[in-house]
Amino acid sequence: MKLDLKSRARKLKTDIPALFLSLKDKDTPLPAKILAFITVGYALSPIDLIPDFIPVLGYLDDVILLPVLIALTVKLIPREKIEKYRREAEKIWQDGKPKKWYCAIPVVIVWGLVIYFIIRCIVKG
Repeated sequence: MKLDLKSRARKLKTDIPALFLSLKDKDTPLPAKILAFITVGYALSPIDLIPDFIPVLGYLDDVILLPVLIALTVKLIPREKIEKYRREAEKIWQDGKPKKWYCAIPVVIVWGLVIYFIIRCIVKG
């Protein structure tokens, strides 16, 4: 079954929160938890491996690296568990926005740290 670009984007929208939910489950295997932590952290990070301002290459990490990380992580989680996490993740989203406001906390923390370090560098510089 081949997914079109819109379907893949929609799937990413539920797979990333599903991987986050897998981190909290004690039944998730340790290698899957480690890779899920890296994947979710990279997905939420405002800093990319290859900066987006570099033509073509800048978007490769978003188009290739993130889906590959997600696919590898999903393969390490038992099928029945990942389906359960996906169903729970779909419940988080309501009308295209997270139903639970605290889902935004990791993103706000990362951005806050980035802004803090930029201001710190400017003031010291």
